[in-house]
Amino acid sequence: MTATDTPTDVMRDTTSWWGGGPPNGRGSSGVRSRGFSLGGRRPWSRLGSTDVATLILLRHARSVANSQGLLAGRAPGIGLDPDGAAQAAALPGRLSDVPLAAVHTSPLQRCLETLRPLEQARGLEPAVHDGLLEVDYGDWTLAELGALSTEPLWRVVQHHPSAAVFPGGEGLADVHARAVATVRQLDRQITAEHGPDAVWLACTHGDVIKSVLADALGIHLDSFQRIVVEPCSVSVVRYTELRPFVLRVNDQGDALGGLAPKPQAEPGTSSDAVVGGATGG
Repeated sequence: MTATDTPTDVMRDTTSWWGGGPPNGRGSSGVRSRGFSLGGRRPWSRLGSTDVATLILLRHARSVANSQGLLAGRAPGIGLDPDGAAQAAALPGRLSDVPLAAVHTSPLQRCLETLRPLEQARGLEPAVHDGLLEVDYGDWTLAELGALSTEPLWRVVQHHPSAAVFPGGEGLADVHARAVATVRQLDRQITAEHGPDAVWLACTHGDVIKSVLADALGIHLDSFQRIVVEPCSVSVVRYTELRPFVLRVNDQGDALGGLAPKPQAEPGTSSDAVVGGATGG
């Protein structure tokens, strides 16, 4: 799909619940930033490798900005509202049957608060990465979404997001590039460190997750507004040598134990799709 979609391909306007803490490398819980350079050579998987990790993309729980209809962006002091705190408290139970090799997060307060119950239950210290940061919405930060919907740029964000650059902020094409580069490099790193069938979690933001899912689904960024990612929802991607597999999108259910990879029936088939559809075995 290209940026020159026909009118029937153009998505309808949707109000995204966009949405704070400063990118200072250390969150309120004291976790340390372990960012990495996206330049230089990368440790690509060996040819024919079937050792692939599974990525759980967790959007932060409902924030006070979500409940107030504000575009939080990277503003400091945006934590969870009571509903979001309840969502975060339920997260350890939802993931109780999922073995987690690593947890990575945006440095913003709402992500750190979302992960705190899971961190306490598992004893896993999240690693903070600036590549998982929220979009820098620039002059739109903390504006009311209702008011922003009347701005000329709003229609560009809805219909042609690859061309959208927020005044004084970031372009969505740049967000897409750094988000995809971040999760793919982390996925290779975790696969190398933890071996086959590792499962890891990245807690980040709605438009960041939608960008990663668009890449994994092979769709143009201009169609990413068709993807819905609710607060504290889980989306799952498994990268292989030849293609990513999207296993779940916007899952808000309780039973997530099925995310743990199943043993391969035959070696060397991790990149193959099941002809006729998955068998459920």
